[in-house]
Amino acid sequence: MNAPAPRPSRRRFLRDSSLALAGGSLLTTGLGASPLRRREDELRVGLVGCGGRGTGAAAQALATSPDVRLVALADAFEDRLANCLATLEQTAPEQVEVPGERRFVGFGACQALVEEDLDVVILATPPGFRPQHFEAAVDKGKHVFMEKPVAVDGPGVRRVLAAGERAAAQGLKVGVGLQRHHDSAYLETVKRLQEGAIGDINLLRVYWNSAGVWVRPREAGQSEMEYQMRNWYYFNWLCGDHIVEQHIHNLDVANWVKGATPVRAQGQGGRQVRTGPDHGEIYDHHVIEYTYADGTTLLSQCRHQPGTWSRVGESASGSEGTADIGGARIEAAGGWSWRHRGEVANAYQVEHDRLFAAIRAGTEHDETRTGAEATLTAVLGRMATYSGQVVSWEEALESEMALEPSAYAWDGTPPSLPDAEGRYVIAMPGATRAF
Repeated sequence: MNAPAPRPSRRRFLRDSSLALAGGSLLTTGLGASPLRRREDELRVGLVGCGGRGTGAAAQALATSPDVRLVALADAFEDRLANCLATLEQTAPEQVEVPGERRFVGFGACQALVEEDLDVVILATPPGFRPQHFEAAVDKGKHVFMEKPVAVDGPGVRRVLAAGERAAAQGLKVGVGLQRHHDSAYLETVKRLQEGAIGDINLLRVYWNSAGVWVRPREAGQSEMEYQMRNWYYFNWLCGDHIVEQHIHNLDVANWVKGATPVRAQGQGGRQVRTGPDHGEIYDHHVIEYTYADGTTLLSQCRHQPGTWSRVGESASGSEGTADIGGARIEAAGGWSWRHRGEVANAYQVEHDRLFAAIRAGTEHDETRTGAEATLTAVLGRMATYSGQVVSWEEALESEMALEPSAYAWDGTPPSLPDAEGRYVIAMPGATRAF
């Protein structure tokens, strides 16, 4: 969704880096923004994280009503912010008003943005930043839409849950980008399963098997921090591994059907195909067995391997039938079958429509816990595959293993560093600590 734009010059990058402050504050392109005249019934939006998903989320927020206006942008990189702004100015020119003094760049950009006169903040950076950004928005009294996952580790999940409690106490509305909860086919299928359409559910299977995602080669002059930030999908402090960043959707559906979270997980994974230095430190496959308190088993597969069987979806088996949840189909043991046949609206748009409607009406809308529980389910799976151990829900939630760097700054040191050949340490089952 982003039009190409030139990267900042080496001189500009070094200048910005020299202004970094320990603890995560960096240059913003402007301070002391000029006041905006508020239109009647207007909701003002700020976007943090100007990549493809952030640009899409902002466009969907603007599409909820002509009375929504984008007035501030923040991103670690100036070129990404510029691309996003250009796209949104073409998409909704009458609803975008982001002058230079409300364009914030660097590690401190989110904190600068939430100081502005905003109603809603969209958080769409790599998920490693989500806990601190959510806290910043809530502490300034902003309604929030945040993309999934909401953290990459147990400490981050706990921070999000705590901030969610503060948001609820202020009456703030929180949406989380698990859009299947706003998909009419999923809603009807899950409702029928919870009402007993296939009897007692004893097995769930969920998949995100695909070829993988983009790779951005290392460029001359990049610091290690910039390289990892631009290749965030391959570093756990930023992404959490693809089981957390991507497979969370399917794991969330399983929890939704059960109305519960797993009590433990065990599994295995590794790197067989995507093994180069440009694939950072994440695995290219995970296979996990989760167990719920009532004994129900959830079998989970996620894979980033080109040329292999691809499937993204969820299935359930029960005492009286089976269901293809993602396909919105139910087959009962007695021969009765059902399939959702109605039109399905764009769930990415619907989730914003409902959030903004709740903000205007003052009705309840809080998806924090759902997002946190789905995130921790995925983190639990990664802990199990990386360690080769059985890991409980409590151990994952109470873990003190925080993946964050010691300082958020361009000259800071990321948690994982390459060796002389450019390779990163890979988790080794049986040797890597679980928590």
